[in-house]
Amino acid sequence: MGTTAGFRETVIDLIRARHPILLVETHEAERVMATVSSVAADPYAFRSPRQVMAFTLSRGLHVPGDPGRGQTPEAALAAAMNVTRPTIFVFFDLHHFLGGDGGQGPDPILVRALLDVATAFKSGPIAHSLVIVAPGLALPPDLEKVVSVVDLPLPDAEEIDEVLAAIIDANADGIRVTLGPGERERLVQAARGLTRWEAENAFARAIAGDRRLDASDIARVVDEKRQTIRKSELLEFIAPAGSIDDIGGLDNLKQWLVKRNGSWLPEAARWGIGSPKGILITGVPGCGKSLTAKCMSSLWGLPLLRLDVGKVFSGLVGSSEQNMRAALRLAEAVAPSILWIDEIEKGFGSATSSSSGDSGTSQRVFGTFLTWLQEKTSPVFVIATANKIDALPPEFLRKGRFDEIFFVDLPTPAEREEIWALHLRRRLAAGEALGSHVPPTPEVVAELARRTDGFSGAEIEQAVVSACFDAFAERRPLGWTDLEHAVRSTVPLSVTQAEQVDTIRRWAATRAVGATAQATA
Repeated sequence: MGTTAGFRETVIDLIRARHPILLVETHEAERVMATVSSVAADPYAFRSPRQVMAFTLSRGLHVPGDPGRGQTPEAALAAAMNVTRPTIFVFFDLHHFLGGDGGQGPDPILVRALLDVATAFKSGPIAHSLVIVAPGLALPPDLEKVVSVVDLPLPDAEEIDEVLAAIIDANADGIRVTLGPGERERLVQAARGLTRWEAENAFARAIAGDRRLDASDIARVVDEKRQTIRKSELLEFIAPAGSIDDIGGLDNLKQWLVKRNGSWLPEAARWGIGSPKGILITGVPGCGKSLTAKCMSSLWGLPLLRLDVGKVFSGLVGSSEQNMRAALRLAEAVAPSILWIDEIEKGFGSATSSSSGDSGTSQRVFGTFLTWLQEKTSPVFVIATANKIDALPPEFLRKGRFDEIFFVDLPTPAEREEIWALHLRRRLAAGEALGSHVPPTPEVVAELARRTDGFSGAEIEQAVVSACFDAFAERRPLGWTDLEHAVRSTVPLSVTQAEQVDTIRRWAATRAVGATAQATA
């Protein structure tokens, strides 16, 4: 069953049960209107037939196809209660008066009019229903108990394939379609997370350039999705960068990720394997937590979406919860995907604090995320990173929220050698014309590793960068003395924040799995 079909059945059930007011939060007004019209025309949906009337500020209350004329929402609601034929009323534009677009709060007269409509439609002799369609709406407290919220998920793969088929049929005489086996499926998957309108635009743009539809158009559709996700301002589409081999050390964590590659595919389901929920990575700052998240996208071949929890919170009461739901719905629509929440303790660390001063908004947003994390069935892999794990609410760490909690400690001597070699090789490749950079021989990297006991991976990288600047200032190749000077000039975090590092280690000793293989031996 497609997402529209599931939405249709929900609408029928609620109208049959005499739910007076339904709220559909979506930008796809056309899909809602088409579904409601289909429901009203279905002789098997209701005992008595329904007509459909719509309301917009520009056309007032009107029958579809009638040009109508402007009318206030209160006047339209009053007119709706005088209609004598069972009707499904679809109201647009009400969010401008109910505080859903940054206004000064709900219009009390409109709120009262909606309450009157709810009472009349619930127990009146005529079977009326009101459907409110809005791109985002924080319900006033007066309406919370009388309005039923209905989710219209973004189109699934089946519906997007229908859009693609319609585009191909409409341009059959003017384009060449050369999609190979599996490429059409990848093209459809690339459009997941778009509305029908956006998917149509993406496919039309892919065709317009060369009048062809082939595998190269997948990248164009992905770019269109990147623009859409950017417009949401809640999620950021992170382009794949680097590979898992660019991470020095952390063998235990990398092996865990490699083993679960492809676990969201139908092939894994035949083994009785469900897609993993996610991991929480904590540990010493600068030791590869964020880098791991970025490299996962390349390893798994999945889109990486970064959620900025700070952007979820907004000044309007109720809108923060709506923002979180919208972000999670978008991540699910793009699934299979990776949802990255960096330094999650900064977003949710105050969720259990009674002194947060936000009237419980933090707790409600945190509860929304926690419930989704526990109960989600879509293949959205969550990777959360935290530097101060003890700042997180304890219920966040309960078993079942994440598949595993990994602890990233300061690199071992072997890992430091690997990190030094990785960065020196990268500089050798970049400055190949110079020809005489210090070579990353086993002896060189072993000595550098010995001299950088207590350094994080980020501090080692910065030492290499600093040494390169010293060499560049004199326009000469990178030498041993440059590296030696950079190491001597660095005071590592393990010294400046020794107490915090020790606290993190003590917490992880019995609560987390070591990201380094030796740590679990």
